[in-house]
Amino acid sequence: MKGANFFNIFASSPIKPIQDHMDKVVSCIELLPDFMACTVRKEWQTAEGVHHRILSLESAADDLKRQIRLHLPSSMFMPVNRIDLLELLTMQDKIASKAKHIASLVLGRKMALPDVIIDDYNKFLARAIKAVMKAKKAIHELDELVDTGFRGPEVLRVTKMIQELDDVERETDKLEFKLRNFIFELESGYPALDVIFWYKLIDWTGELADRAQHVGYRLEVLLAQ
Repeated sequence: MKGANFFNIFASSPIKPIQDHMDKVVSCIELLPDFMACTVRKEWQTAEGVHHRILSLESAADDLKRQIRLHLPSSMFMPVNRIDLLELLTMQDKIASKAKHIASLVLGRKMALPDVIIDDYNKFLARAIKAVMKAKKAIHELDELVDTGFRGPEVLRVTKMIQELDDVERETDKLEFKLRNFIFELESGYPALDVIFWYKLIDWTGELADRAQHVGYRLEVLLAQ
């Protein structure tokens, strides 16, 4: 996107590009269940295709992040602080980056989780993605917050969304704890290196929800102003 056109977008809405970026982030992580399903079936060529789509979407999100950083007006022209918006953008971008890292790790090692934990992992992944979706929903209320001057019922509405996001993140933590305990009980029967990377996969999957929660934290900073 050319700089002049991008400036026009900011002139009409300083928030819209941030929301567009979050949409790209969500498009990236939404591919993870399909990707993992391919790996379970050991359809590595198909998994590689999904991996390529994840990389492309993550790259598009990264390009948009760069454009936003270059063209975001100074805070004197906006109803919200420029630094706070950039921090929010960074938190969003880290979600897409982690999705890329997860897919690259699994594909690079042709990682196969034990059949007995696949269902639990899929539930864990779904809950982490749900947290990101909650964050997206809250981000798409940001323009309404600006329009209302961060006052009135809209603030209560977004505050409730952030609380729901926190609840989902805590649920994700519980699933992660359960999954880790399950692997601990199984690990003696598998190669140590495989087990190490299973734990890494679980860590990174949990970070999707953690980073979504941090998006909520950044929104709380905006609300507090």
